[in-house]
Amino acid sequence: MPATAHKTLPLETPDQRLPISTPAGIPFLDMDSPARALLTDFTTVRAQTVTMETPASLAQTIMQCNKVRLLLVADAAGLCTGIISARELLGGRRITQAMQRYDIPRDEVSVGMIMTPCQDLHTLSLAHLGSLTVGDLVEALLAFGDQHLLITDLDQHHQQRIRGVISASDVGRALSLDLGQQPPEARNFIDICRVILGREL
Repeated sequence: MPATAHKTLPLETPDQRLPISTPAGIPFLDMDSPARALLTDFTTVRAQTVTMETPASLAQTIMQCNKVRLLLVADAAGLCTGIISARELLGGRRITQAMQRYDIPRDEVSVGMIMTPCQDLHTLSLAHLGSLTVGDLVEALLAFGDQHLLITDLDQHHQQRIRGVISASDVGRALSLDLGQQPPEARNFIDICRVILGREL
């Protein structure tokens, strides 16, 4: 075989302990930071979706595997019909109600039976989000009690679409708020506002 020339690798031996890289997380923000920094943008991070027929137990597994607390519920055309959050899956109240209403065991409860439909959700346009600071967003969310706020924009055909989501838990982490005393399903925007503003709502 003909000889081939290979570059000598410049290997080194570390002489001390080295820090380990971690994935880029949510940056530290304050009340004057742009609110858009809180957006999980579905044009860069793929939205996690399930169908209405997906068993609730499987939806919970999907959340755990993907380390998310929200799944979009999509129909056969890929259009969002609602959302399912960890609150519905872990809290148990909606699951119990579905079991009683449909007279079925727990493992037969589907996402469609316990999801929050689109008409019951709150959205904010990306254009409006772009003009807000984190402080503006917190003040505006005083009347909004869920864990997630959907952000919309227009696609290339000028049709409204879901562009991304802002999570209450992400807001808390970004602002370094200690929500450890709150159970996971209670970490909503009302809790965030209560901690930031220092008053009951």
